Amino acid sequence: MVEPAEAVALPAPIDMLLAAAVARRFYLENRSKVEIAKEFGISRFKVARLLDTALAHDIVRIDITVPAEIDVTLGRELTEEFGLRHGIVVDLSRTEDNTAGRHQDVRWLGTAAARLLSEIAVEGDVIGLDGSEAADALSEAVIRLPLCDVVQLTGVHGQDLAHDAAIAAVHRTAAAGGGRAFPLHTPFLLPDAVTAAVLRSQPATAATLDRFGQVTKAVVGIGAWDAPHSPVFAALSERERQELREAGACAEMAGQILDTAGRMLPTTLTARTIAVGAAELRGAAELIGVAAGGDGTEAVRAALNSTLLTGVVTDATTARRILRYDDAGDRAGTATSLRRTERGQR
Repeated sequence: MVEPAEAVALPAPIDMLLAAAVARRFYLENRSKVEIAKEFGISRFKVARLLDTALAHDIVRIDITVPAEIDVTLGRELTEEFGLRHGIVVDLSRTEDNTAGRHQDVRWLGTAAARLLSEIAVEGDVIGLDGSEAADALSEAVIRLPLCDVVQLTGVHGQDLAHDAAIAAVHRTAAAGGGRAFPLHTPFLLPDAVTAAVLRSQPATAATLDRFGQVTKAVVGIGAWDAPHSPVFAALSERERQELREAGACAEMAGQILDTAGRMLPTTLTARTIAVGAAELRGAAELIGVAAGGDGTEAVRAALNSTLLTGVVTDATTARRILRYDDAGDRAGTATSLRRTERGQR
C-alpha cells in the first residue's frame, strides 16, 4: 500500500530520532533509500519524506562551502558574441567579502580552467602554460589529464630559476596526465639580445623552445599591459611606454602586447625575452585566456578581439561589462565577422 505523500510531521522525539537516523545513513554513509527502508522496516517513500522533513526541520543543513558558481548563460553569450568555442564565466559575487581578494578569485578561475582543459585535452596533446597566476592556479586544481606533454611558454619572472611557480605548474600539470614536462629554467627577460640568444641555444632551453610549434592547447593569463606586476611594463623605458600608450596598448598575454583592437604591438624587448611568439600562439588549435576583473576589463576585451583565443575563462562582472559594450559604427560587426572567419580556418 502506498503511503500518503504529505511530509512527515515530527511531533515526538522518536520521530526526530528516526529522521536523524535516516538522514545520517543517506547523507553520511551514502546508503540507498531502498537499503534504509529495509533496515527500518518502512517504505522507500517514507524514507524520502523523512529526508525532506529532516531538511525542513533543520535536522539536516546543507552548506555549500564553495562560494563561486558557473554562469552558463553569460558563458554562452560570450561564445556567441566573439565566435569562441568555449566560454566559462564564474560568478564570484559570493567571494567579494573574502579577505584573500583577487588572489582567491584567480584560484577559482584557475579551477574552472582546469576543468575545461580536462574536458578538451586528448591523448597526444602538447599543452602550453605561461607563467601567469592563472596557469599556476590551474596546475593546482587539475586532477586528471590524458597522456600529454606540458610546455612552459614564458621564462621565469622571479629570481629562483629552479623553483619558480611557473616551473612547478608545468611539472604538476604534466604529472596529472603522466606526460613529460618541458620547463624553462631561464629568465623571461634578459639584459640584452646576445645573452638571450646564448640562453636559447642551451640544450635544455632549446628542447623546450622547439616544442612551442607543437603546442596544440594552451592556457594563458590576460592582464593589463601597464599593471604594476607586468614584467614587460617594468622593463620598458618611459619613452617606449609612451609610444605604446599612443599606439593603443591595452593588454598583455604571454609576453605579447595587444592594442584595443587585439592587434599585437612590436616592442624592443622581443629580442631580449624568452617566450612563445605570436605565430606559435596562433598555431595552437586551442588557446584559452583566463582573467579576473581586477586584471582590467579592457584587457580582456582586447584579447577577445585578437582572434587568437578559442576560449575564455573570466568572472561574471567582467563578462557583463564586455557584453554591454557597444562599439560605435560598423567596426564591431566587421571585427566579429573577421574573428569567426579566422577561427573557422584554424
